[in-house]
Amino acid sequence: MTDRPDLTNLPSYRQPRRSVFSARRIALMASVVAGLGIAVHGFSPSTSPSELFSSPAHAQVNNEVRKVERPIGFADIVERVKPSVISVKVNIKEKTASNDDGDDSSSPFQPGSPMERFFRRFGGPDGFPGQKGGGGRGRVVQGQGSGFFISADGFAVTNNHVVDGADKVEVTTDDGKTYTAKVIGTDQRTDLALIKVEGSSNFPFAKLADSKPRIGDWVLAVGNPFGLGGTVTAGIVSASGRDIGNGPYDDFIQIDAPVNKGNSGGPAFDTNGEVMGVNTAIYSPSGGSVGIAFSIPASTVKSVVAQLKDKGSVSRGWIGVQIQPVTSDIADSLGMKKAEGALVAEPQANGPAAKAGIESGDVITSVNGESVKDARELARTIGGMAPGATVKLNVLHKGQDKVVNLTLGQLPNTVEAKADTDKDSGKGASKGTDVPKLGMTVAPADSVAGAGKEGVVVTEVDPKSAAAERGFKEGDVILEVGGKSVSTAGEVRDAINTARTDNKNSVLMRVKSGGQSRFVAVPIAKG
Repeated sequence: MTDRPDLTNLPSYRQPRRSVFSARRIALMASVVAGLGIAVHGFSPSTSPSELFSSPAHAQVNNEVRKVERPIGFADIVERVKPSVISVKVNIKEKTASNDDGDDSSSPFQPGSPMERFFRRFGGPDGFPGQKGGGGRGRVVQGQGSGFFISADGFAVTNNHVVDGADKVEVTTDDGKTYTAKVIGTDQRTDLALIKVEGSSNFPFAKLADSKPRIGDWVLAVGNPFGLGGTVTAGIVSASGRDIGNGPYDDFIQIDAPVNKGNSGGPAFDTNGEVMGVNTAIYSPSGGSVGIAFSIPASTVKSVVAQLKDKGSVSRGWIGVQIQPVTSDIADSLGMKKAEGALVAEPQANGPAAKAGIESGDVITSVNGESVKDARELARTIGGMAPGATVKLNVLHKGQDKVVNLTLGQLPNTVEAKADTDKDSGKGASKGTDVPKLGMTVAPADSVAGAGKEGVVVTEVDPKSAAAERGFKEGDVILEVGGKSVSTAGEVRDAINTARTDNKNSVLMRVKSGGQSRFVAVPIAKG
């Protein structure tokens, strides 16, 4: 790691002294100053530089401008919002101890996801190591996080991973008082939880912001890092719409206000004193803050909390499709001008989309007239709608635009992919037939044990080929090439030649791998 340069002993820079200024330079300076005066104070173009700096009226206006400028510090904002923030302490009685290899079966997140790694690294709710007593079965884990009141009667927001599975939840307010809290509802997909604190009907509370923050806006994080309650840090909004691989609803605000273990569930305030987001995760190779933290947007919090308060759970719309992004290669293969929309890899059997006639290879381009930028946006848009609602989808189907109307189903609590349990599906196969210029060999799927009856199975991949670069591996099953079903190597070659004749730069293949279907655009050589 390169040391920071010492800036304290840099030689000072002095501009060479000049005793005479040309008339042209003076005129230029005057015009610049006059221009600044017009932009800031609204003076007329006839106002001279001397009038700007000498008139009492200007001095008064200038002082008023200074008064409305944002203060250097945030003390006034902090004084107003800090009482609404709480420290959250939980006790969780584990059924079994963690495995020796560090795997914690109590993690609520998908194995291998960034949130699961965050949880495992820090070892407990919110990733706070806490105190672990009595190893083995029945041990109690204590964890700490943060939260904030959203109403005077004691409703408060925190993270799902802070209170998930908790037997006891206690909160400590800014004035040092401790209360017992009840978990009203949780939502694992957005990592949000709603709790209710009893004991008062006049709790100070924060307001969720109505507007979306801009990149570069100030942000204040208030929380309970390392158990040190009531800690305030400041920074800016670094980015928005971040996908950290936690799920299809990822839409995080990235901030650089220092956030550490124990801050999870705490608010990120804007300079109006409103909550722009709920701090939920950090990126940290070392375990401490490195200036990259992620907050759940206030718009998401509002939607989820309203449902949790009403019925204790969240219901989401569902159309029943497996989708993937439209890359530039895929767009070229489909004859699309822009790489936008969500590509349907496979509609689920008997799902709303399948019943409405949506097929593999279709691209959903808009919902109720609003364009769909990518697959994540489609998931968030549909997930934000109520089951039973009727939606209009614009779909690109085999090069033609069509409109599909369907009624949303309800997203199942668990969506299981039917995986092929035969891990040796490619073994024992013949070498197959080479597909020229793609760098792989294929054989009819029905000739390879465990590969199924449809398509051709990949039996060998050249590690330096275009196929390898696109992620093909032995055992993958190619179902379609260029929109046509294939069952032999000859049909694969014919489909590639057709795409080449149509002057396509790549050919689109539908591939089944590990029980999941996806589309892959493979570049094809000319001639």
